[in-house]
Order: sequence, then C-alpha cells, then structure tokens
Amino acid sequence: MIPRLFSDKENAMSSIKIWAAFAVGVAAGACVALLYAPQSGEATRRQIRETAEGAEKYVRDAAGKVRDKAEDLHERAHDYVKRGRDVVDDLVESARKAVKA
Repeated sequence: MIPRLFSDKENAMSSIKIWAAFAVGVAAGACVALLYAPQSGEATRRQIRETAEGAEKYVRDAAGKVRDKAEDLHERAHDYVKRGRDVVDDLVESARKAVKA
C-alpha cells in the first residue's frame, strides 16, 4: 500500500505544477489581450483590475483545493505509518513468543 501513497504524492505535485502553469498562462494571456485591445486607458485599467480580482479568486480557490488534497494525503500517510507500526509490533511480538517457546 505504501507505493500507492507515493504515486498519490507525485500526482498531487504534478497537479500543483499543472494548475500553477495554467494560472500563469491565463494571467499572461489576459495581459497580452488587454495590451492589444482597442479601448481607452480607463477601460483597460478597469478590465485589468477586474481580471486581477478574478485571477486572485481563482488562485485562492485552487490553493484551497491543493491544501485540502495535501491535508488528505497527510492523513492517509499518517494512517499508513500507524498501520505499518502496528504490523511491525505484531511481528516483533510474534517473534518474541516464538523465541520463548
């Protein structure tokens, strides 16, 4: 079961990298689009502000999801370690009994 934990961790890290790259790409694309848009400076600044606010909300939501996933992985890792310790303790106890017998 432990190898699966590592693959989940690797998948979580890949997801983080993908979402971060996506957010950067969205922000860069929005900036380029705004710079080439034929509108007044005031309208462009308002649009930049609104886009930044939307991007901030998106990044906060994504960060919350990543945090939730990390907490889940942490709990699962803790459970795996506890189960592993229990198995080792049982094996040690069985070995002690076998040696005494």
